Amino acid sequence: MRLLPPILAMALIVVAANIGVQFIIADGWLTWGAFTYPLAFLVTDISNRLYGQHAARKVVLAGFVVGIGCSLIGTQIMGEFGPLVTLRIALASGLAFLVAQLLDLAIFSRLRDRDWWVAPFTSSVVGSVVDTALFFTIAFAGFLAFPASWGDVSWAQDATVVGPLWVGLALADWVVKISIALLALVPFRVITTKFAQRVA
Repeated sequence: MRLLPPILAMALIVVAANIGVQFIIADGWLTWGAFTYPLAFLVTDISNRLYGQHAARKVVLAGFVVGIGCSLIGTQIMGEFGPLVTLRIALASGLAFLVAQLLDLAIFSRLRDRDWWVAPFTSSVVGSVVDTALFFTIAFAGFLAFPASWGDVSWAQDATVVGPLWVGLALADWVVKISIALLALVPFRVITTKFAQRVA
């Protein structure tokens, strides 16, 4: 029962991110999902600090299962240009989430005895880099060959000042993740301090 709050929080964040990604903002460079998904790192880090790495892994796995469920549902909902979630995006989303969150867990655990902010900030930054790189590369890179039925990514190859469009989208997404990782230090500190006072 003690893990129910973080599991519910993780599930809510994953569902919100999957819904938010359907709404494009900032002239097509971002979606609302870019602002909700990074909070998953906050939940993972708080769970790790309060309950330990083993318990936090259960929270991550719960989020992964919810994410897979959202992706499967999305593949069955048809939008203007086909399914809301292509198989390629579903694969990218699930793999990026799992790898990045487990990496976050490992880094946080290794740094947990440093100053209070080092573990959550470092693990979130590294996890965000890996998550962004994996997701956008698998989902949109033209040099990766996937069956055409898994989704057309030709639009993501359009040239921009930073290279293909998908690279620009990845950079914009990463900037948001890093910004939220910094802002998330405030609720991390407040929640973990109050928990420590309550159990003292």
